[in-house]
Amino acid sequence: MEIITLHDKSTLEKFLRKDTFLHIYEIGDLDDYFWKYTSWYGILQNDKLQEVALLFTGLSTPTFLFLSSGGLSAKEFLLSVQNFLPSAFYMHISTGLYDILSEKFKLVSHGKHYKMSLVNKEIVQSIESNEVIQLNMDDRKEILDLYSTSYPGNWFELKMLQTGMYYGLKKDGKLESIAGVHVFSKDYKVAALGNITTHPDYRARGFGTSVTAMLCKNLLKHVTHIGLNVKQDNHAAIKCYKSIGFEITSEYEEFTVEKR
Repeated sequence: MEIITLHDKSTLEKFLRKDTFLHIYEIGDLDDYFWKYTSWYGILQNDKLQEVALLFTGLSTPTFLFLSSGGLSAKEFLLSVQNFLPSAFYMHISTGLYDILSEKFKLVSHGKHYKMSLVNKEIVQSIESNEVIQLNMDDRKEILDLYSTSYPGNWFELKMLQTGMYYGLKKDGKLESIAGVHVFSKDYKVAALGNITTHPDYRARGFGTSVTAMLCKNLLKHVTHIGLNVKQDNHAAIKCYKSIGFEITSEYEEFTVEKR
């Protein structure tokens, strides 16, 4: 087996498309907008690519994604690729593999997560969302205020508004619910939803459903695959996503990682 760095988009896409919903973030990061922030690693066996991992540096905290295809080479790959990783990063990893890194790194678990995929597109098209508006840089103060109150541990950065794929719902002129994307690529026809929240005073009123549905409707004008990540114990969010056509398609774990 041989650890390699990968630079060819077509090779990466061919491998990742074996399970588009599992690798929706990675496929989106092939887009030119995200590509400059990516480093890709793989393992070859008999000249065939067996595993791929991504280190994404486009956010304030680097993120390492390794969602294994389940082959026997996964553990050996992790043992080797850890030498390429930064001293501190966030990690998405297939369930049961994290302990491979525990000798060199201190890992703090953020729990098991589901990947959910928009399977029933007809449902989302039928959901009422007339009050929902598109958000832009003019709304940045309200957006940051809402996240500070409702979702302080978010992964939002203002440059994400450049995608044009952030939608919100206001009551009495104040932003109370928002849904957006982490990844969006027209070229690769994928999107990963993220930074979805509703002010605590307005929850259980369907606001989250409305803004997420409107976001999906507009994304479907450009993409064929929409996915998201959600913590396994976030039952309210899972119920909301299922109500607009999402289904659970895989499981993984998230960690904060620091070198010992």
